[in-house]
Amino acid sequence: MAADGVITAVIVDDHAAIPAGVSAWCARAEPPIELIDAGDRLADVWTGPGADADVVIFDLELVPGRPDFGELRRLVSSGRRVIVYSQHTDDATAIKCVDLGALAYLTKREGPEHLVPAIRAAARGAPYTPPSLSGALAADESPDRPRLSQRETEVLRAWFVSSSKDLVAAKLNITVKTVDTYITRVRVKYANAGRAARTKSELVSRALDDGIITLAELNETDAQV
Repeated sequence: MAADGVITAVIVDDHAAIPAGVSAWCARAEPPIELIDAGDRLADVWTGPGADADVVIFDLELVPGRPDFGELRRLVSSGRRVIVYSQHTDDATAIKCVDLGALAYLTKREGPEHLVPAIRAAARGAPYTPPSLSGALAADESPDRPRLSQRETEVLRAWFVSSSKDLVAAKLNITVKTVDTYITRVRVKYANAGRAARTKSELVSRALDDGIITLAELNETDAQV
C-alpha cells in the first residue's frame, strides 16, 4: 500500500470501457482508490507502476475463447492479490479461479457496490464473495477437475521443468520412487475424472488447461536447456 495509505490497483482488460468505468468508481470511492490502466498489456502488470499495485483486477479472457487460468496461477504464485473481473457467469469458472487463489471473482454485471469493497478486501489480503456467487463458491461440483494435493502439484510442476525424475528428487529432497508415486497418483486422479493422461505431454496439456503451469514457464525452461 502507498505510503499515504491510498490503495492502488492495476486493471488489465481488453475493453476500454471497462477500465474507464472502474476508474470512475474508484475515483468516487471514499477514500479514493488509485487505478492504473494496463489495457490488454499483461506486461504492464509486472513492470512499471503496475508492478507495485496493491491489487490486480484481471480480465480472465484477454483472448476470446481462451480464459487464461495459467496467468492467474502465475500472478497468485508470485504473491499478487488478484480479483478476477470476468464476463463468465458460470459457477465452474468462478470456482476454478478461487481454487487457483483469486481473492474475489466478480462478473462484469456487478458494479461498484461489489468491486470497490472487493478491492479494499484484496488490499488487506482478505477474500470477498459477492452474493451472486456465494452459493457457487460454497461447494465445488466440477467432477472433471481432479483435486490435487499441494505436494502432488509441487512434484508435477518440478517434473515439467526438469529433464529427469532424478533432478526432481534432488530438488525436492525425496526419492525417485516417491516422485513416481506422486505422478502416478496424479494420473489416477485425472483418469478418474475422465481426462486420462498416459504420457508426460498429455499431463502437461491437462496442467495447462487447469492453470497448474503456464506456457511461459515451460518456454523459459526450454530456453535454458
